[in-house]
Amino acid sequence: MDDLVPPNVARCVPYQPGKPLSELAREYGVVDAVKLASNENPLGPSPKVVAALQAALSELHFYPDGAAYDLRHDLARHHGVPMSEVVLGNGSNELIDLVVRTFATRDDHAVFGHPSFVCYPMSCTAAGVPFSAVPLKGNLAWDADALLAAVEPRTKLLFIANPNNPTGAHMGAADLERVLRALPERVIAVLDEAYVEFADAPDFASALTMRGLRERLLILRTFSKAYGIAGLRVGYAIGPAHVVDFLHRVRAPFNVSSLGQVGARAALQDPDHVARYVALNARERARVGAALRELGLAVAPSQANFLLVDFARPGREVYEALLRLGVIVRAMPAPIDTWLRITLGTEPQNDRLIAAVREVLDANA
Repeated sequence: MDDLVPPNVARCVPYQPGKPLSELAREYGVVDAVKLASNENPLGPSPKVVAALQAALSELHFYPDGAAYDLRHDLARHHGVPMSEVVLGNGSNELIDLVVRTFATRDDHAVFGHPSFVCYPMSCTAAGVPFSAVPLKGNLAWDADALLAAVEPRTKLLFIANPNNPTGAHMGAADLERVLRALPERVIAVLDEAYVEFADAPDFASALTMRGLRERLLILRTFSKAYGIAGLRVGYAIGPAHVVDFLHRVRAPFNVSSLGQVGARAALQDPDHVARYVALNARERARVGAALRELGLAVAPSQANFLLVDFARPGREVYEALLRLGVIVRAMPAPIDTWLRITLGTEPQNDRLIAAVREVLDANA
């Protein structure tokens, strides 16, 4: 059996998502839990999305538009770019995998931060692409100099999640511009902006404003977070037309479903729904962060829709205790295994979280 798969595939570890509510009910008998584990929009999808999906159900016997013309047209208009510069993915996760498989080989090299989005090393490992996982400052904040120092002559890809998952940190505009200018020409800079809608720091800037700095720049976006349609799995990338063309060549046919395309188009047509959630998140990020700090916990600065919280003890223990109280959060691996990532929900959900955390801390006092 040792020759069943290549060594790089044998090293792959399956992605572990946040625990579903149904799984918690099966395992613990808790049926009134709140899920604050996967950075989902607690307000749900826009009513316009629900209506559009219902109207499209009678056409499920047809294949999707393989070119996703209408959605790509809407996205191009939304961002002020040509359609030829937009490619869709089955969530931005698929696009990360596509970028690695399309542009890198075993003779190339990738660079990304650590801790950062787990799909970067997963995709590189699956494709057999060597990589350097560059430690963040204090395991929390971006280190632009360290990222640049990790770039080698064979480096082909640099991934930066901005804001970063799971730490919530952002790379300021000055550092991001410096990185984009300093990278060798052959490197494709991939800016993963899954949480861009929540960033409000004065020095934050989207890489969309820096496209003139280098040709090989791809920006990833998703409908799973601010737009509230994670279940439809729709992401997209914006980049130079000739770079995007190669992604189109490698992506699977019909990689975004009919309902995904319909739902994403409708979501784009309801910016007020997104604005309401972003405003709620900003208020709750400040309120919940302050409440957790009052309980004696360290809370990392965040520009996303979640908080990273240090419990100064094995995080898995706290995670399990919170599960039994009906609150699902996300345990973290080393080197931040005393921290938990907590999605910001609605005010009542967050109140329940704070009460549960207080109960766990009191039980261990």
